[in-house]
Amino acid sequence: MSTATHSLPRTIGAHAVLLTYTAIALFPVILVIVNSFKSRAAIFGAPLTPPTPKTFDLIGYTTVIGQGDFIHYFQNSLVVTVASLFFVLLFGAMAGFALSEYRFRGNTMMGLYLALGIMIPIRLGTVAILQLMVASGLVNTLTALILVYTAQGLPLAIFILSEFMKQVSDDLKNAGRIDGLSEYTIFFRLVLPLVRPSMATVAVFTMIPIWNDLWFPLILAPSEETKTVTLGAQLFLGQFVTNWNAILAALSLAILPVLILYVIFSRQLIRGITSGAVK
Repeated sequence: MSTATHSLPRTIGAHAVLLTYTAIALFPVILVIVNSFKSRAAIFGAPLTPPTPKTFDLIGYTTVIGQGDFIHYFQNSLVVTVASLFFVLLFGAMAGFALSEYRFRGNTMMGLYLALGIMIPIRLGTVAILQLMVASGLVNTLTALILVYTAQGLPLAIFILSEFMKQVSDDLKNAGRIDGLSEYTIFFRLVLPLVRPSMATVAVFTMIPIWNDLWFPLILAPSEETKTVTLGAQLFLGQFVTNWNAILAALSLAILPVLILYVIFSRQLIRGITSGAVK
């Protein structure tokens, strides 16, 4: 009883901190979505109140869909994000399997070298990346963005996946080898299904920076054919007049894929984050 009594205040305090953090994190998102359904006057007059029958207005969404070619920008972002996630998970898992399974000279140094990519922002190499893309003829192509985002996401993916793959039973992999399975078959059929929670974690943490990025689309793919959602939303920002209804509507639509991904992978994400806490 005494232990339960002493742990109750800690539990209440922990939940209070988590609820406070959740409220702070969700407040801007809710504010953007709520104001996207209001008229311009209501946005500035009462930004913290929900829309009423008098203030409800869909002018922002009609403007975005009708004038901003938002569907095309959304498709570009979707193609770049899905392709980048595919390559990050594929190459990250394969590299993580190699680092965790095979022992060779420089194994540790290779892991440390890849971990440097987590600490050093890729934006520091923007000039060199731009020169490389110009020399390769990849400027104003989605391929340039996919290559950059793949390189950006690989260090974190390799670091996380290699640690999880070290926990996969050696007996299981050796049994597969005894049965005549190739290394690729062991990797795809035995190892990958066991590290799905960690791959979901990598997918969520990789997708958000890619989907929300404005830096590389602005530098590498600013043409109308290759604009992404975040870059396309800049069309409604003017030097003298800003269409806040359209901006808030575009941001609300851009939030949807992230929310859908989290809802789909929330259970796997939580398992991936907490699996190392309990042995």
